[in-house]
Amino acid sequence: MNSGMSNCYWLPDPGATEALGATLGQGLARGGVIHLEGELGAGKTSLSRGLIQGLGHQGAVKSPTYTLVEPYEHLNPAVYHFDLYRLGDPEELEYMGIRDYLREGVICLVEWPSRGSGVLPAADLVVTLSLRDQGRQATLAAATEVGRGLLAEVARQWPDAIINE
Repeated sequence: MNSGMSNCYWLPDPGATEALGATLGQGLARGGVIHLEGELGAGKTSLSRGLIQGLGHQGAVKSPTYTLVEPYEHLNPAVYHFDLYRLGDPEELEYMGIRDYLREGVICLVEWPSRGSGVLPAADLVVTLSLRDQGRQATLAAATEVGRGLLAEVARQWPDAIINE
């Protein structure tokens, strides 16, 4: 098992991507910030769906491309799913009250985090998804103690999916 600061995982289908999200959600009982990176169609929303539904949300989970944020405040911890793809300027985050969402004990999932550079908080974990063969590769990189805990939990639950590169 790789005990470094990042691991790569093979995700053969969208179901595996959602399952990885559910595993991440299990490790975020105290909240945290996850940045989701990757091209359009790489699986960011599938991973978010798995995390949100894994915490008990029964309804649909769609990418908040037009609203910028979709709150799931009924979950414990509450989840705020951001999609910054259409963000014109990071300053727009201040106008929408981004600081109201960024508090202790909540999970913030941020798709396209580079578009909020300078305003968004640093990530605990950065998940980079990329298309590979007929599936996806997920690279998880820990940036904080919370992120390292998540990385260890995923490695424990997914030892057979680790890609050794």
